[in-house]
Amino acid sequence: MANSFMAQWVYTDTVKEHFMNPRNLWKEDEDFEADGVGEVGSLACGDQMRVGIKVVDGKIKDLRWLTYGCASAIASTSMMSEMAIGMELGEAYELKPEAIMAELGGLPDHKFHCSVLGDKALRAAIDDYLEKNGMDNPYKSRVATVVCECMGITDQRIEELVKEDKITDFASLQAETGAGTVCGRCKGRLSDLLEELLHIYGKH
Repeated sequence: MANSFMAQWVYTDTVKEHFMNPRNLWKEDEDFEADGVGEVGSLACGDQMRVGIKVVDGKIKDLRWLTYGCASAIASTSMMSEMAIGMELGEAYELKPEAIMAELGGLPDHKFHCSVLGDKALRAAIDDYLEKNGMDNPYKSRVATVVCECMGITDQRIEELVKEDKITDFASLQAETGAGTVCGRCKGRLSDLLEELLHIYGKH
């Protein structure tokens, strides 16, 4: 039985290390006062994450996180926390899931969505910090990706509408944004993005 279980354990040694010994966990008894807090995900899909940051001179001085999720979510967020501490806000805002996965030595394909949560929660924490301090957010437009060129619709716009429950399926995506209604070449990308966002935010 043990050998069979180990044969199923397809994670890298780095993933195992961060899962067994996660860094920068937000402990209940810890006196950590965050300057910005970001939350993403939903218990309905099994993964929910909170990230808190302390900011000094435009850099992430410290970071704490909590997650209800699988080994991949724990390991990827632990790695993200190590990477983000010391980064300038703009650099941290642009931290991509692929970079986190590379540092982990990869994740199984079906676990990729778990690595997406960490960078989204970090981004939400930076958004929260800037908003609380009445500061402009010059970073959002930098990370937005246009997924429908005909209508100029970005992945961030679709994400916002999913979180607001204005998009619940492909038909409502097209009705709200018009994406995919002109040349139609983006329909595959739109469908994949929508499936990922609905899963992350527990909308189906």
